[in-house]
Amino acid sequence: MPLVRVLAVRLDSDGDVLLTGPAIRAIAARADSVVAVVGPKGRQAAALLSGVDEVVVWHCGWVDGDAPPVTPESVAATVARLAALQADEAVVFTSFHQSPLPTALVLRMAGVARISAASVDFPGGLLDVRLRPGDPALDPTTDLDDDLPEPERALAIAARAGFEVPDDGRLRVREPGASPVTGRYVVVHPGASVPARAWSASRCAEAVTALTAAGWRVVVTGSPAEAALTAEVAGTDGTDLGGRTSFTELAAVLRDAAAVVVGNTGPAHLAAAVGTPVVSLFAPVVPARRWAPYGVPHVLLGDQDAPCRGTRARFCPVPGHPCLDSVGADEVVRAVSSLVRGSCPAGGHGE
Repeated sequence: MPLVRVLAVRLDSDGDVLLTGPAIRAIAARADSVVAVVGPKGRQAAALLSGVDEVVVWHCGWVDGDAPPVTPESVAATVARLAALQADEAVVFTSFHQSPLPTALVLRMAGVARISAASVDFPGGLLDVRLRPGDPALDPTTDLDDDLPEPERALAIAARAGFEVPDDGRLRVREPGASPVTGRYVVVHPGASVPARAWSASRCAEAVTALTAAGWRVVVTGSPAEAALTAEVAGTDGTDLGGRTSFTELAAVLRDAAAVVVGNTGPAHLAAAVGTPVVSLFAPVVPARRWAPYGVPHVLLGDQDAPCRGTRARFCPVPGHPCLDSVGADEVVRAVSSLVRGSCPAGGHGE
């Protein structure tokens, strides 16, 4: 039997790539080689995923808002790079609001013989395997329920391509090694890749103080670009790790935490991937049913019926950011306590 090399394409951020992890494991269970084709903001997560043999970065102009301009030269260079991989097929993973067709066109130009994806629009000859997303209650011909959690959506796409998940379908990463933090602690991660999804710094600082008063050691995490934010949030009560951990070290810190307090951003999904309960400060600009922490005990905080609901806004469109800043530090302390007691079922919303 000839070797089968499959491209698993997810061109978004680390969190999106982590949510695709179970589907990539499904591909790896049958393919001889899996190449994760990801955006520059997703390469760290791709490197931690089980089943990935190689990571290729594509800064795609119709997925990433700060990508270089799409030009004939840039497309030709991408086609050449993908063609050099000599892949037999590709599975393109997208969220409900994204079209896979421009990506499929480039893959077809690169000589990929079999391409699978979910597409609302008629794909012509761009897809060999197509799922048709939508609302099954409104359209019985729909192949893919658009309200599925993101990991289940990706698994459905992989399954239609012929790659069934061989395990429990939970988020998972390679063992990250030893944590630079010891003892018992709670993590507060104040930053978010999208500003509208972040709890304000002052509220995060209040939570650090309240958790400390409740007897917890609090570790504050963040990227190098968030060092000023983490210093402000940690204050004199928390341990500031902002900019001091690699992505792999962050995974270890999250793994060993009793719970993680975080918005809807990559580290929320990284916490889920290492099996740690999450207090999710979730702004409803995107639906929680699709992007809430998957497969671990979690408590969802934030007004899910706020006026920003479903807008996909990057910056809060409502003065005062009420969907999240209405949440008080005492609610976070109670949520952490309920998770540590184990009172929330896996995957449940808790309080």
